[in-house]
Amino acid sequence: MLFMSNKGKNVAVVGAGLCGSLLALRLKQLGYKPVLFEKRPDMRSADISAGRSINLALSNRGLKALDLVGLSEKARTITLPMKGRLLHDREGNLRMSPYSGRPNDYINSISRGDLNSILYDAAEAEGIPIHFNMSCISSDPDSGELKFQDHSKNIQNFKADAVFGADGAGSVIRQAAMKKSSLLRFNFSQQYLTHGYKELSIPASENHDFRIASDALHIWPRKTFMMIGLPNLDKTFTITLFLPYTGEDGFDNIRTDADITRYFQKWFPDAMPHMPKLLEEYRTNPTSSLGTIRCYPWKTGAKTLLIGDAAHAIVPFYGQGMNCAFEDVVVLDKVMKNFEFGDWGNIFEAFQIIRKKDADAIADLALDNFIEMRDKVDDPVFAEKRKLEMKLENKYQDYYSKYSLVTFKEDLPYSAALKLGRAQDELLLQKIKEKGSADQIDELKILQELMDLRTKLEISI
Repeated sequence: MLFMSNKGKNVAVVGAGLCGSLLALRLKQLGYKPVLFEKRPDMRSADISAGRSINLALSNRGLKALDLVGLSEKARTITLPMKGRLLHDREGNLRMSPYSGRPNDYINSISRGDLNSILYDAAEAEGIPIHFNMSCISSDPDSGELKFQDHSKNIQNFKADAVFGADGAGSVIRQAAMKKSSLLRFNFSQQYLTHGYKELSIPASENHDFRIASDALHIWPRKTFMMIGLPNLDKTFTITLFLPYTGEDGFDNIRTDADITRYFQKWFPDAMPHMPKLLEEYRTNPTSSLGTIRCYPWKTGAKTLLIGDAAHAIVPFYGQGMNCAFEDVVVLDKVMKNFEFGDWGNIFEAFQIIRKKDADAIADLALDNFIEMRDKVDDPVFAEKRKLEMKLENKYQDYYSKYSLVTFKEDLPYSAALKLGRAQDELLLQKIKEKGSADQIDELKILQELMDLRTKLEISI
């Protein structure tokens, strides 16, 4: 069976996750005829979470992308604002660490499935075909020819004028590029963390309310490992445990129900009473790996481009994976305006040149933030730095911390946010160590030094 549509407009988007669905919707709005292919069933009628990543953090960059296709306000209706990190120590003491000194800056907890469903509904309303249960089994990056297999082992072919590989970290479209790597000079790396993750939950209370505060991202930092919690609209929390695979505090040392109970009583005693299904979920839900994927070129042939996680999968610790993939669509949209309709070869080339440095930057930032979340948030010097950052952001609109540059300055490239943010951190930490506390620092003087640093680095905000 051969699917065809008008030459020049015929676009295949392989992978109908968040990035692929958004991309297809934007291409349709620009006058193309996209077709979506997804190996999984339709999540609107099938539960496919399987204990993995059911909610995400949506921030300004992602909202900007959703606004591009007219869906930002609809997406906001299914979010829960998180104003900061609520830190839990081993004695159950709580400390709120705001994300920003600006009261209107916050991130949003959102269900992956609910957001994907909004995108599916919008795509179908625009007449975009979505073929579920269709696994891509071969791809020719130069001809645009694709071969799919459905659940009944039936083979279906598709020939496109442009192919977008939006099929995630395990991308089949990327694998096709790797097969011709000697000709393409295709570079690929996959760096795993020594830590994995397991998803657990905190259910709603008997009164159908949240058991813990719903306006924050909860963190139980424990130096070399941690646990986090994000609120859901149904009053539950998705809890994610990040542990090393090996060692005294690693997954391989937690084998029995007694081990699980002892471990949580030791490290997360205040969370345990809120987790009645802990033993069942720990046994049932998978332990999954975390890693960073980098590759290049993303233009893998005359008619094929990798995008989203297929091009640059990152670890989740900056809450930017989805936002970064969505921003790919924003950048692509801007690039397309500089070329003739359907000039895919030049569009793909320009896109990858512009975008690669920013994808690498957020990958590095995400790895940095893992150490910050599990370890530094409890460090006295770091806490004083954050105190100073909050004071500066609250009083002076020109200043943005590294976190705010990445999360709330959606028009600033990730690479610029990394460069400026790291330099600011170095300066502030040096001043805190010299003076002993944030209260001993002259705010106007340090603000001027920060502005001078921005000028020196030639970064405008």
